[in-house]
Amino acid sequence: MPDAPRDVATATTPAQQQNLPKIVAFGDSLTAGYGLALHESYPALLQEQLKRDGFAYEVVNAGVSGDTTAGGLRRLDWALEGDVRFVILELGANDILRGLPTSEMRKNLAQLIERSRARGAKVLLAGMYAPTNSGAEYGRASIEVFPALAKEYDLPLIPFFLDRVAGIENLNQADGVHPNPEGTRIVASTVYQYLKPMLEKK
Repeated sequence: MPDAPRDVATATTPAQQQNLPKIVAFGDSLTAGYGLALHESYPALLQEQLKRDGFAYEVVNAGVSGDTTAGGLRRLDWALEGDVRFVILELGANDILRGLPTSEMRKNLAQLIERSRARGAKVLLAGMYAPTNSGAEYGRASIEVFPALAKEYDLPLIPFFLDRVAGIENLNQADGVHPNPEGTRIVASTVYQYLKPMLEKK
């Protein structure tokens, strides 16, 4: 979502980084963990869940606050350095908030998917809903982008990244947009629900 940039950071500690295959959480402030401590971001919580269940992966937080799908394209190659096995693609919310053309958002997301796959990574796509004030036609068009891409590229899809969190006051920060620590735990659980079947246990 639009806000001040936050540096990309890994969700693991140096002691945990032992040349493990990577899961790259690639997104905007919802991935970066805007307004949260680093250990409260969903990639950090996902790392804990993976470790607890015996999955040996390094989760990399490649979230940048305010990023759009076009911005993601410009930095994707850097994020895919190393042994990246999975990409959790969570972008599009800022495109929608800014009213950018849904055709451009879809084209950019398609390129992100194709370039991730070309590097050997499997993609988990996160869907996003438009705010109610976006207008019915635009809202419908933006929502349809994600399942259409999932079908076209035969991808697993999280239907709504903020499921059970969006619009619930006590699960969000004061801005009403970004999840608080409790809300982020729900987000991490949702992501893990769709990621876990994709993983191979070591």
